[in-house]
Amino acid sequence: MSPGVEKFPTPKPATDFDAIIIGAGFGGMYMLRKLRDEMGLKVRVFDKAGGIGGTWFWNRYPGALSDTETYLYCYSFDRQLLQDWDFNTRYITAPKILDYLEHVADRFDLRRNIQLNTGITAAHYNEARDCWQVQTDQGESFTARYLVTALGLLSATNVPKIKGRESFAGEQYHTGNWPANVSFEGKRVGVIGTGSTGIQVITSIAPQVEHLTVFQRSPQYSVPVGNGLVPPEEVAEIKRNYDQIWADAKKSMVAFGFKESTVPAMSVSEEERQATFQKAWDKGGGFRFMFETFGDIAVDPAANEAAAAFIRSKIAQIVKDPETARKLTPHDVYAKRPLCDSGYYATYNRDNVALVDVKANPIEEITAKGIRTADGVEHELDMIIFATGFDAVDGNYTRFDLRGRGGQTINEHWQDAPASYLGVTTANFPNMFMILGPNGPFTNLPPSIETQVEFVYELIDHAERAGARSVEATQAAEAQWSATCKEVADATLFPKAESWIFGANIPGKKNTVLFYIAGLGAYRNVLADVKNAGYRGFELRAPQTAAVAAGR
Repeated sequence: MSPGVEKFPTPKPATDFDAIIIGAGFGGMYMLRKLRDEMGLKVRVFDKAGGIGGTWFWNRYPGALSDTETYLYCYSFDRQLLQDWDFNTRYITAPKILDYLEHVADRFDLRRNIQLNTGITAAHYNEARDCWQVQTDQGESFTARYLVTALGLLSATNVPKIKGRESFAGEQYHTGNWPANVSFEGKRVGVIGTGSTGIQVITSIAPQVEHLTVFQRSPQYSVPVGNGLVPPEEVAEIKRNYDQIWADAKKSMVAFGFKESTVPAMSVSEEERQATFQKAWDKGGGFRFMFETFGDIAVDPAANEAAAAFIRSKIAQIVKDPETARKLTPHDVYAKRPLCDSGYYATYNRDNVALVDVKANPIEEITAKGIRTADGVEHELDMIIFATGFDAVDGNYTRFDLRGRGGQTINEHWQDAPASYLGVTTANFPNMFMILGPNGPFTNLPPSIETQVEFVYELIDHAERAGARSVEATQAAEAQWSATCKEVADATLFPKAESWIFGANIPGKKNTVLFYIAGLGAYRNVLADVKNAGYRGFELRAPQTAAVAAGR
């Protein structure tokens, strides 16, 4: 208990649940296990999907692959689970991720507390009763003391508003809501979007379709993924060293399991620099290329240009048609989420693949037959795939009726920009905790998810032990954290690129900082400092009446 905080004697009002969790992916399932099994709370998880898995339930598009190496795209909380999990590929595909999460759900008996096929339409904080009132799309209503939103960073699909979309006579799909049994054989397919998802889809389906037309808004820097089989002896070595591997990952910046370089790119000769980039290209991995080669690619313009120029040279070498190579070559800073692929640039050497630059030649409308561009060409298609990404981070929060203290909606609270304290709470929304909320860490996600779940668990336990009816972040703490995240981002080159990391992929969305970019190790240190200072920046409140500051 924090110094100076008296335990509140007021009895707790009756609720249907101690905690309601929205989302049954990595975050929601681990939060369920912590609150139910370690704290003994009565918990219900809701998910609109027909199965567990969160983002990975929906993203079943061809070629879907994590860009984190398999051995670290998992939970670390159970040592035996790590030992029992067998894998044999360097990177893990979407079906295997889903298999893993389903295994975890069964292993820890999580399904009995998860209600599927149930979306949440409204969640209102009731100040008189000090609880959350939650409404489902099945017409049910429940109350809970705590609300945990494990909605996922990349789950609110972004479908562009293109004139005539409803008139198309063929098939239409968004990669973030992919159905089963889609057939490509003999079909003319158009893919809109060339981000991480688009690159994976394009590379995967090109050999299957009759013809593929790619509609590119922005050319991308991408490096080989380097996927392949992992020998059994290497898997065994990883399992022997898992304690150290995870300890190192949690102290690192991006938590991808490699040693991050501290060598400035310009401190070595041009020959050594090129050799280092080539070694990373041959090894594979987008984050490896940006953070394992040199320590300043994300912050120093000269280092960044050296990395970008190397990738541009590879595009020129790989792509045979000079005009296609020109369209594929980016000239902005190399400062988006670093991409990796399984032969993306070489795909454009296929006779059945064509590239349309929609910045130079915009899409004017979707017709019954396909897509018409500004040059008057109607690209006839049997299928359109929207690989147009997500309204990232805050998108799912603004799509249901979420109201905090005084009936304030989340849209009203975030009218200037999405904000949080530490990425896990937002002021004026008592007893609501976010997993991967705005301004959380920009890293490999499972280690960040575990970090946040464990912090939220400890904060709830702290409030429970104090007998508090609510705990929430102060406005001042939230404002300070937002300023910190902006200061960190502004010290890098990331804000100089148009990217979903800052909301640039959503028309009309304000370009703003959405992540804490200093890394997982730094983030974990911040959380430890907040906890050690008696949960600085949080307020514990007695029911309806007195507020007691937690270690202010």
